Amino acid sequence: MEYGSLALFYDITDQEVEAMIQCFRMRRCRFHPGQIICTYGESAGEVGVLVSGEAELVRLDYAGNRTILERLETGGVFGESLAFTPTLGDCVEVVSAAGSEVLFMEYSHIMKRCENACAHHSKLVQNMFRLVAEQTRRLSQRVEVLSRRSIRDKLMCWFQLRRLAAGADSFTLPFTLSALADYISADRSAMMRELKRMKEEGLVEMDGRRVTLRTGEG
Repeated sequence: MEYGSLALFYDITDQEVEAMIQCFRMRRCRFHPGQIICTYGESAGEVGVLVSGEAELVRLDYAGNRTILERLETGGVFGESLAFTPTLGDCVEVVSAAGSEVLFMEYSHIMKRCENACAHHSKLVQNMFRLVAEQTRRLSQRVEVLSRRSIRDKLMCWFQLRRLAAGADSFTLPFTLSALADYISADRSAMMRELKRMKEEGLVEMDGRRVTLRTGEG
């Protein structure tokens, strides 16, 4: 397969990637929609690369409440070494949101000095740091959304972030409305009522997952 489209392997040839797969003893696994890819606390020391498909980083608290911490698309990287260890009885899982394929590698293989001083190994480490910086930026945006007090404020904050990312007033939500409720930590029924009011007030237009914000609103 071609690896050039994956951010972790940017500027590394497919031949060099295949060599690293052998050298790092990486393993490739496929997952069905809804299947748990890994559970933090049980997969310490491994980094996963989403070669294809989509996945969600999901937190389940002690009461069973579900919160989407991050949406992962093809090329996304995840792993306990890159994030955090669950505390206070929380369970953090990476769940396949669509048919997906993941390449697992041990974190130690990435960070230890390559015996052959391979240039592509250094590139891999540089790419990993860039991805971690990008992940930090996304989580910062998430904190910005969750810091808003009302469901409407959370929705408008999220929509404005999507508008900026798209560079247009119209954009497509990256996940379902049920997943959006989980993402903003809101009751789905309450969120749907608020969306209905926002549409009636002319703040937003929605066609399925396609959202249009009125110019100048929010």
